[in-house]
Amino acid sequence: MAQFYSAKRRVTTREIITVTVTALDPFGQGVARHQGKTLFINGLLPDEQAEIRITEDKKHYARAEVKRRLNDSLERETPRCPHFGICGGCQQQHASIPLQQRSKQAALARLMKHDVETVIAAEPWGYRRRARLSLQYQPKTQHLQMGFRKASANDIVEVTQCPVLVPTLEALLPSLRECLAGLEGARHLGHVELVQADTGPLMVLRHTKPLSADCLAKLEQFSHSQQLALWLAPQSDEIEQLSGETPSYNSDGLRLTFSPRDFIQVNDGVNQQMVATALAWLEIQPDDRVLDLFCGMGNFTLPLAKRAASVVGVEGVPALVAKGQQNAELNGLHNVTFFHENLEEDVTRQAWAKNGFDKVLLDPARAGAPGVMQHIVKLAPARVVYVSCNPATLARDSEVLLAAGYQIQRLAMLDMFPHTGHLESMVLFGR
Repeated sequence: MAQFYSAKRRVTTREIITVTVTALDPFGQGVARHQGKTLFINGLLPDEQAEIRITEDKKHYARAEVKRRLNDSLERETPRCPHFGICGGCQQQHASIPLQQRSKQAALARLMKHDVETVIAAEPWGYRRRARLSLQYQPKTQHLQMGFRKASANDIVEVTQCPVLVPTLEALLPSLRECLAGLEGARHLGHVELVQADTGPLMVLRHTKPLSADCLAKLEQFSHSQQLALWLAPQSDEIEQLSGETPSYNSDGLRLTFSPRDFIQVNDGVNQQMVATALAWLEIQPDDRVLDLFCGMGNFTLPLAKRAASVVGVEGVPALVAKGQQNAELNGLHNVTFFHENLEEDVTRQAWAKNGFDKVLLDPARAGAPGVMQHIVKLAPARVVYVSCNPATLARDSEVLLAAGYQIQRLAMLDMFPHTGHLESMVLFGR
């Protein structure tokens, strides 16, 4: 359900009212009605009645806080994380997985005006293979904070556990904080990124001043003791490897190497199913020419190349184009070519597009692909699969294909981030 924010707030009196929640929005808020207006209430689930106080009153909706919950939904769960409700990472650990998925399906169906026939999901816990933890040194107490940001605030919630992290990364948290807090340069640390690759866990440590030889020695000793690949980031856009091998992960049985800063899907279980579903929906034939837009380093491109006559991957980040080509060579795929292009320009004018394409896949960032859709229409592929991390921009971009005579043939909700408000999806368009 769409939400709109304004700097102007109208806060009501302290009147307590009683409401019954009828739905859960995809952001984990209970939805109720009062005097003809929609109320959004954190912490409540469908069929729960509560005494609430309105905290923000807008023309078309209001927000409220719970003063007393009068009953519990049958789908209420006990959150596994002790930081839930304070940490800004998860919003829905209090709701059952079926309820979370139904609320996201309903929101996606409303936006796309089409039934959601498939939910692609994996394990709801221990799924997140990438995390970035903030670090902040407190000079007065000489204490190093390590954790995630609070909900709607910049303060750090110090985490000792995180049940949505893959177990290997979660187990690292206590010893990692102890190691970093013991460094003489702790006050100059910015954040730490943890990634679980198929080759093992890795860590990227951002530091704002050069680390001493003693700090480097302690970090290397820690990385060896934890069998952890170690990278340092002396600048926000610069990393250097101190230990460990080049990380990689698998997609459709292929090995893709990557840099710790490269984008990879956070949920490996959903990613594997997502790639397999996209391949099935496109019905790739041995003589097909396929175009993969916003291709990254080949998560979809290389599996497509296993089945098609030829594949072109197009990406706006030069480093990912080079990585994609390296991964194609690593896997012995010679029918795929990667190109660096500005995807806001007309890609149909490029030499590699002159013979057209039978199928197109695109996986853009949250901003969507408004500058690309008309170019896809000009290419006139038989099938288009659009993978989206933002249902609002997906709905907008879909209008171009629908106006050109394409129809939505399949619609799936991707439960890429259980317990959060993130809503991802995948659509098959055909003529």
